[in-house]
Amino acid sequence: MRITVIEHEADAGLGFFAGWLAEAGAGFDVIRPYLGEAVPERAAGGLIVLGGEAAAWEDEQYPWLPATRDLIRRSVEDGVPTLGICLGAQLMTLACGGAVERGEHGLEVGAREVVPLPAAGADPLFGGLGPALAVQYHRDATTALPPGAVPLATGDPYPNQAYRLGDRAWAVQFHPEATPEIFTGWTVGSADHLTERGYSVEELNTQVKEAREGLAGTWRSLAERFVTVVQTA
Repeated sequence: MRITVIEHEADAGLGFFAGWLAEAGAGFDVIRPYLGEAVPERAAGGLIVLGGEAAAWEDEQYPWLPATRDLIRRSVEDGVPTLGICLGAQLMTLACGGAVERGEHGLEVGAREVVPLPAAGADPLFGGLGPALAVQYHRDATTALPPGAVPLATGDPYPNQAYRLGDRAWAVQFHPEATPEIFTGWTVGSADHLTERGYSVEELNTQVKEAREGLAGTWRSLAERFVTVVQTA
């Protein structure tokens, strides 16, 4: 079974996940709707929806978002293993009855700590995870979880960092796939925006580069466990 990957922009690709998925024995097909590729109606084996600078409700600017939300909703309903990352998580939230808004605390960016909640201990992806650094770059936030969602991880200032829907769908606000190189591309591309808000681009990039080993050590297992879910679904 192959994993369908929805990529929203060239600068927000699979990153670490490309190698981790392949090494775990998973094939994947990357769909790039920003290049005119059609979002499929269904994902047969598994589904990963990546991040991007769009807001989850900006359908006019990003006309493939309604089809992506429909794909996520069908996948969750059908029990297809699904992982939404950052924008992908926010699209899952909207598609499944939750709420996403501009974050009241502004931008969350850099290598930031996420903390597992009690339900994470028995979760197929998060079991055994302790407090860990994760790459963050978002200004929108899930403000109400979808009905039935199980919170798995929290953080400061945004508490809804990860949740599970049913047995096989997960949403993560952070970027477990992002390499330091990908993150540097984001900060260089938005350097003026970050500087205006009091961030040092150099410090942000250094933090993420220095965290590389820990990031890879923590989030490789999440990718590998997701492949296991796909293979056994």
